[in-house]
Amino acid sequence: MSEFISIITNLPLVVQRGMLLGLLVSFAAALLGVTLVLKRFSMIGDGLSHVAFGAMSVALVMGFAPLTFAIPVVIVAAFLLLRISRRSRMGGDSAIALVSSTALALGIASVSLAGGVNTNVNDYMFGSIVAISREDIFLCVPVLLIVVVVFILLYNRIFAVTFDEGFAKVSGVRTEIYNMIIALLTAVTVVIGMRIMGTLLISGLVIFPALSSMRVFRSYKAVIVSSVVISCACFVAGTLISIVLETPVGASIVLANAAVFVVFTLVSKVR
Repeated sequence: MSEFISIITNLPLVVQRGMLLGLLVSFAAALLGVTLVLKRFSMIGDGLSHVAFGAMSVALVMGFAPLTFAIPVVIVAAFLLLRISRRSRMGGDSAIALVSSTALALGIASVSLAGGVNTNVNDYMFGSIVAISREDIFLCVPVLLIVVVVFILLYNRIFAVTFDEGFAKVSGVRTEIYNMIIALLTAVTVVIGMRIMGTLLISGLVIFPALSSMRVFRSYKAVIVSSVVISCACFVAGTLISIVLETPVGASIVLANAAVFVVFTLVSKVR
């Protein structure tokens, strides 16, 4: 343990900042991932990441602060996806594909027309742990802490809405409000997580820990706890692997999650 702490403390400050933010993102993504998977809305992370990429690309081209511009845009998109999937003949997966592909195309077109911002766009597309600035930390850490606190405070209501929305509604729970809260928390987590994981891989951080935990555990609380532990452990392992092997950090984290999923699947088969 002391050797591990020594390795972390000897890393450059910019990497330590990235690991702090990444651990918080992993924690929040694991909490929300269980709910999204059980509600069969797990691909919302992928869809919202494409929307965030489009919003950040437009912000870079227009000279706005990417994160502060993208967060409200993605929140609106999350509410829109929720509304379309529930009140339209279009299914949730179709709604996600429609909105995400349009936003991604808008971002790519904006960058192509403007030019000169390719480096920043690559960071958003593939993620970069060294791209985290002090300003990002001051903005993102408090926001992620709020996400975690809100989820914990509303745990019982979110549990009810996740497992039996119809019964929860009959019992007096305002399910629409709690679904909107879940969408809001997911949108914020995805936008911030893109700085580490990138557009293409952030959904893996949301989905993999929950799926791995569900292979072994059966109770909601056990799956939540297991998902958080797996998510944070795979983030640290993936980050250290990426530093040693000089591989992209987002890809290394997802591969670490994939390895855990295989192990948990084998354990479930044996059991």
